[in-house]
Amino acid sequence: MKKKLLSALGILLIAFLFLSNGDQDSSSPVPETFTPTGRLTVEVFDRGTDGGKSLAHDNAWTNWIKEKVKRDLNIDVTFIPVGRWSENTDIVNLMAAGPGSAPDLCYTYAYDMIAAFRDQGGVLDLAPYVDNYLPDLKALLGRDPSFAGREFIYRNRDPNTGKLYYISGYRVALAQRNVFIRKDWLDALGLRVPTNFNEFYQALVAFRDRDPGNVGKNRVVPLGVNEDARWGLADLIQNFLNPRMSDRDRWVYNIADRYIYMDGYKRGVQEMNKWYNEGLIFHDFPLMRTADDFYNQIKSGVVGAFNQNWDFPYRTDINIMADLRRNVPNADYIPIDVVANRDMMDKVGIHIFIPSFSPNKDSALKYLNWLAKPENYSFLQIGREGVNHRMVNGIPQTIATPPQSPWIQNSPNNIDYTLPINGVELGSPELNGRALGLGYGNTPPEVVANAFIVSTRNARSPAVYQATTTVNRYASDLQEKATDLIALAIKARPQDFSRVWDNGIRDWLRSGGQAVFNERSSLYPRR
Repeated sequence: MKKKLLSALGILLIAFLFLSNGDQDSSSPVPETFTPTGRLTVEVFDRGTDGGKSLAHDNAWTNWIKEKVKRDLNIDVTFIPVGRWSENTDIVNLMAAGPGSAPDLCYTYAYDMIAAFRDQGGVLDLAPYVDNYLPDLKALLGRDPSFAGREFIYRNRDPNTGKLYYISGYRVALAQRNVFIRKDWLDALGLRVPTNFNEFYQALVAFRDRDPGNVGKNRVVPLGVNEDARWGLADLIQNFLNPRMSDRDRWVYNIADRYIYMDGYKRGVQEMNKWYNEGLIFHDFPLMRTADDFYNQIKSGVVGAFNQNWDFPYRTDINIMADLRRNVPNADYIPIDVVANRDMMDKVGIHIFIPSFSPNKDSALKYLNWLAKPENYSFLQIGREGVNHRMVNGIPQTIATPPQSPWIQNSPNNIDYTLPINGVELGSPELNGRALGLGYGNTPPEVVANAFIVSTRNARSPAVYQATTTVNRYASDLQEKATDLIALAIKARPQDFSRVWDNGIRDWLRSGGQAVFNERSSLYPRR
């Protein structure tokens, strides 16, 4: 935590250094007229050159962009590499150096860093330029699922001032988690696929008592989870959240991306405590500290069910299904729809901003809109047929590009160049889903598509309110304490559960949770 705090302070201190470079006119309600310069510098993540990757700022893709932007916009583009894993430090240093060093168009996942720049006058207010400069981007980003009736391009607009200091790109695939169960174990016991929470519980009891995989009763793990029970039991715990919570309460009570203060969350953890003490949850889950520990347990064939990322069994980087079937040839995990209050991912992706002291604001805005045109992002995403993709029933399937090819993509589908989009955008949810299903090796695309559908069925995007809070001051402590409390409460004796939980909540509130809750309550008044 100390390192994070020092880093944050460093960002703020450096931000003061470039105050003199800030565009003090950016607060004016009258849009400034920008003079076209025909020049532009754009940030790009440098992910290194391992595995045949090319130089991030100088390759076939950047050359294609430069040539087409020159034809379309008469702008000369130069890419400025920024370390993917050192972006915070690199961007701060570039911003501190001012004009000529900082890219005219920047992006980052670190909202707090942009906020520090903004507070010192270092970021351009984009609100006055959306309609005139960014019509294609506005149309591409579409509606905001977390704000009924609002457009996503305005997600980060300050509700009090109307200013918009950064625009977020969007995720194409919003599925988050699924509950998966061993279909072959259900079949062995003559049980139907669970369709509700109680049927899922009864299936776990049957797994425990009847050992359908013949792995030995002392080895059966009805419900697998690793040390992060906060994530690995999330859907099961959140099944007990109050379904009548308003969007206001869903935002106010979501503190540091933790739901532990929400109405019904304690009841959900208590149910997991019951399951744990009944032997349904792996007894030593807090000792599962590495990803491989958890993966290997599943692959060994002893785990009946788990709650993880929506595509967890099908991912080719961890090979859950392929390795499991080497041990148990007929094994099969299927996603099941047994919980309420299911979450989707927030639509927000990377954050895009323009330094207020950029000499090429006109070019930066025009280029950002250029990226939102299908003819441009489409090629960057899917590339050349036979090199980056092949067509399968009219849908592009990404293929492995030889390391020696100049057209190798340094990031998945070139997300480092297609700033507004994370994922393959083909123009409709149906086409996007079909493309998604083709990206999982030997797993049939319809299997992946079904998992995506189950995960998003009746799921809600997180509630969001456009207001600045102090949550980042407390986030690290609050997140760590919440995760620890959930694991501790699940392992407690049933008679000790309420005491353990209530004491943990009191400590959590004293550690900043109450301050954030009070602030959020005041920012989002009841209507």
